[in-house]
Amino acid sequence: MTEPSYLSATRAAYDTVAVDYANLLSTEPPETPLDLAMLAAFAKLVRSAGAGSVADLGCGPGRITAHLRSLGLTAFGIDLSPAMVAEARRTYPDLRFDEGSMTELDLKDGSVGGIVAWYSIIHTPPELLPVVCAEFHRVLAPGGHVLVAFQAGNERQHIEQGYGHSVSLDAYRLAPDHIAELLIQAGLVEHTRLLRGPEAREKVQQAFLLARKPGMS
Repeated sequence: MTEPSYLSATRAAYDTVAVDYANLLSTEPPETPLDLAMLAAFAKLVRSAGAGSVADLGCGPGRITAHLRSLGLTAFGIDLSPAMVAEARRTYPDLRFDEGSMTELDLKDGSVGGIVAWYSIIHTPPELLPVVCAEFHRVLAPGGHVLVAFQAGNERQHIEQGYGHSVSLDAYRLAPDHIAELLIQAGLVEHTRLLRGPEAREKVQQAFLLARKPGMS
């Protein structure tokens, strides 16, 4: 089966920028106090549910995976880009990182207690996001939680320069109401929503959605 062009483009772009991307984020962590608070709340909910390990989907060089571990979670990362996975393994050799796509996760049904998709759904064409949300539901254990972060809006941007390199891929700003509805349609229950204003080099509002798979009290 021929791979969708957006996957090939996304992989190629992140393979190209992986080293410089990882170096920049190691010196300029982009998370704000509110972002970190959402990650901390997610971690506490997952620990309380006791539903299992956490998958950091679109993990890039592994920063968020490592942060989740620092919050007391058993975390592993999955990324489409082999170069990003290599950077993550080099930086955090004691953590697990695998190659994979959010539209077809190589994970068993109900096998993880939590999912973080930290700005990683933004390269998926909007018409395919229901597939991604269905995968979230499939691999989450009952009582598991998912935290999704993305740039708020309703537009497609074509990116041609990134981290000092020429690239070619699309990124989508997404409406929080729409993403929340997709999660609900996939069988998840919205728990918390945060929409904050842009900071530093950000140009638009940033959205964070926390949802839960029913099945445990």
